[in-house]
Amino acid sequence: MSVRARTHLTVTALAVLALAASACGTTSENSGQGKQTGPSQAACKGAGGSFTIGMSQANLSEPYRQQMNDDITRAAKGVPQFTVKFADAQQDNSKQVADVENFMTQKVDLLIISPNEATPLTAVVKKAYDKGIPVLVLDRKVDGDGYTQWIGADNVDIGRQAGKFMAEKILPQGGKIAEIRGLAGSTPAKERQDGFAQGIQGKNIDIVSTVDADWLREKGQQQADAVFKAHPEIQAVYSQNDPMAEGAYLAAKAAGIDQKLKFIGIDGLPIPSGGIKAVEAGRLAATFVYPTGGREAVASAKQLLIDCKQLPKTQLLQTLQVTKENAAEAYAKGNS
Repeated sequence: MSVRARTHLTVTALAVLALAASACGTTSENSGQGKQTGPSQAACKGAGGSFTIGMSQANLSEPYRQQMNDDITRAAKGVPQFTVKFADAQQDNSKQVADVENFMTQKVDLLIISPNEATPLTAVVKKAYDKGIPVLVLDRKVDGDGYTQWIGADNVDIGRQAGKFMAEKILPQGGKIAEIRGLAGSTPAKERQDGFAQGIQGKNIDIVSTVDADWLREKGQQQADAVFKAHPEIQAVYSQNDPMAEGAYLAAKAAGIDQKLKFIGIDGLPIPSGGIKAVEAGRLAATFVYPTGGREAVASAKQLLIDCKQLPKTQLLQTLQVTKENAAEAYAKGNS
């Protein structure tokens, strides 16, 4: 065989190998996790690096969101390589989009976001993710899968548990209730409503009024006051978070009907003004712990940026039903 022929065969073989490698890709690309592992691999600098994390919070009007920020702050103090910058969107989708854009301009190493509403924040979250910034989505979701990891509890299951508690413990013979929802465009509002409907299905419980109170106690009180006046037959209230449930309780107390109504909330914050203490005091019949995910988010950030480890797409947090019987134990556990 001539030198020219051997050279031609060698070049051809190399071209075939290159084409095959291009078609097959790397193991991570073929696993469907290419986008997920890419940002973490690019961002990881190990224990010797220093990292700036941007935390975009939906608002600070809800005690739950302040607690989430506090949990992130405390956890980050245990990782000396981390500096966390916080932004408060004040329940404004446009401001939260701008906050995320600003974090991208600052070239943060990782973004944590708890979206105000899902759809309006989807594009900017994906934009950050596509730029190679790892994105951890806390509590409320965005559309699609343009993020590194979502961290939260199963809101449908929590709603279902609340519905079963209503049907089995509060109104076992059936009855009429009101439902107070959170912010309509946020995923927990829909999921907690859907789950609750499943929990009371076939139990002769009639939701005679459903109102939105945007997760806020003051608005919950206003809405409940109007509901109680329009529907004096109501026997119980299902509220999608504890502050709105507390607001409904205050409205009932002002109307002199608090003793004949029962209230269920969700969140179960282990703080003096939280739902667990409200259950312990008898203002709420039950609450369901919805962890903030703040500590878990910092742990995930450490795995990505310092330990160079891949994350699962979803980190599901555990909930707990809290009644007067286990409220003191739940509060102590939440502060351990």
